[in-house]
Amino acid sequence: MTNVDPMIIAKATSWLKSNIDEKSKAEIQSLLDSTDKSELIDSFYRDLEFGTGGLRGIMGVGSNRMNVYTVAMATQGLANYLLKCFPNESISVAITHDCRINNTLFADTTANVFTANGINVKYFKEMRPTPMLSFAIRYFGCKSGVMVTASHNPKEYNGYKAYWEDGGQVVAPHDINIITEVQKITSVDDVNWDKNDSLIEYIEEDFDLIYLNEVKKLSLSPNAVMLQRNMPIVFSPIHGASGKMVPAALKVFGFENIHVVKEQAKPDGTFPTVIYPNPEEAEALTMALALGKEVNAELVLACDPDGDRYAACVPDENGNFELLNGNQTGSLITYYLLSKWREHGKLTGKEFMVNTIVTTELIDEICKSFGVTCYSVLTGFKNIAEVILAQEGKQTYIGGGEESYGYLVGDFVRDKDGVSACSIVAEIIAYYKSKGQTVQDVLAEIYMQHDFYKEHLISVTKKGKDGAEQIQNLMAGYRANLPKEINGIQVTKVVDVKESKVYDMVNGTEQTLHLAKSNVMQFYLADGSKISARPSGTEPKIKYYFSVHEKLPNRAAYRAVEASLDHKIEGLKSFFG
Repeated sequence: MTNVDPMIIAKATSWLKSNIDEKSKAEIQSLLDSTDKSELIDSFYRDLEFGTGGLRGIMGVGSNRMNVYTVAMATQGLANYLLKCFPNESISVAITHDCRINNTLFADTTANVFTANGINVKYFKEMRPTPMLSFAIRYFGCKSGVMVTASHNPKEYNGYKAYWEDGGQVVAPHDINIITEVQKITSVDDVNWDKNDSLIEYIEEDFDLIYLNEVKKLSLSPNAVMLQRNMPIVFSPIHGASGKMVPAALKVFGFENIHVVKEQAKPDGTFPTVIYPNPEEAEALTMALALGKEVNAELVLACDPDGDRYAACVPDENGNFELLNGNQTGSLITYYLLSKWREHGKLTGKEFMVNTIVTTELIDEICKSFGVTCYSVLTGFKNIAEVILAQEGKQTYIGGGEESYGYLVGDFVRDKDGVSACSIVAEIIAYYKSKGQTVQDVLAEIYMQHDFYKEHLISVTKKGKDGAEQIQNLMAGYRANLPKEINGIQVTKVVDVKESKVYDMVNGTEQTLHLAKSNVMQFYLADGSKISARPSGTEPKIKYYFSVHEKLPNRAAYRAVEASLDHKIEGLKSFFG
């Protein structure tokens, strides 16, 4: 029998004695009575916390699970904080959800607790993608917002993204302050459950047109789209919330030949046709690619369940579909936007873009070549939104993104927007097609100017309390013994973001890093390679980001250099198991 910390027993017993429903009480009692205490431990060893993506976890009973009570307690803490921040003001929040199991229940619970605390709720009548929630907060002048989603996590998960009045996810000091307020809610009995339905106003379908009108303004090559309007495009929402909005956005851009994957069009939180509803995984795109072959598509697009991430596949020189990674599409979008802004005479020296520290440095190089500032921030799109807010009235935001298939063009939304990103990618394909170029041709142009950059990500999953400790031990080990070589290549610099240190491994010196603290380490090698190690803030994983680059002498050498870079990445991966 597993030994159980008395604090875990005490917490479970406290829940058992609180004012929760009988079914939940029976489940807790079953966990307490079970010989195997592993599920009890994982359900109660901690409280769910706001990470880089907010509140997220496996659904079930307990303080470390997503359920009506953890949602209500988080909402009560957020409500208390809003009332402190905006005293004597009428406060409104916006709420929506995607397709996940229990999403209506969790969204309703969130709305009810807000209204019980005298807070007005703008509630989407139907599920909508995350970017529309962000836009609604700004459009309606809300002080906060909640998106009930677990993004691309497996079906067992659900979550809760909290937003602030700028439309971005909460950042410091609000994130820490909200956590503090949530931690004061020590029992479900501390939640105000006395809902007030009169404080709920529903956001109707006509709001879609307001959002789509803003998306349409992002188009920079309407003539090229008109020429290529019959270009076959395939789209899959992977059973998520973007099934209506992405085709609508493509249509307002001017595309007419759009094919939606029928088997994945209907919202379904069990995600019956995929293993993981993650467009980063090639398996999730199997049906979309099959349809792409059938209709001879020029572009295959997909979004994750809440519609903030996107994926793009294009035909290669052999007619097979190639899944572009987030760094490639991010670089392509950046190059296109800056090229068109310069062509239109809109670059004045006061524009900027943003990426994250684990995103390809190719984007920085592209920005430099156009004389545009590129800010580099910690992982998490909330940090990109924070820079946009800080630069309001000083500089003009063009676009920005992160390697994990997230991009934002324009600033009317303040989170990654898969809907508008799909439209922009489609326009890019159309624009270069009208010039007789493929995506690979354009990438080759970029690589010949700035080097061929290739990136790869591996995620190592460590489940439960023991897994979380293993991940922390891994990071502690890297810090205790800074590697001098990786795969036989000298380590020249180590950046420890958590300790705010930059170690010069050649000269044996160190400097202070001026960046917010985060549990990230980066290893720079003598050949220009970079590896970043980062425990996930929302999943039981540690992620390793690999980036390598070489010269691309000419277009003909594209695949040979790519193979060389892939080989180099494989060698680096072996060091990290």
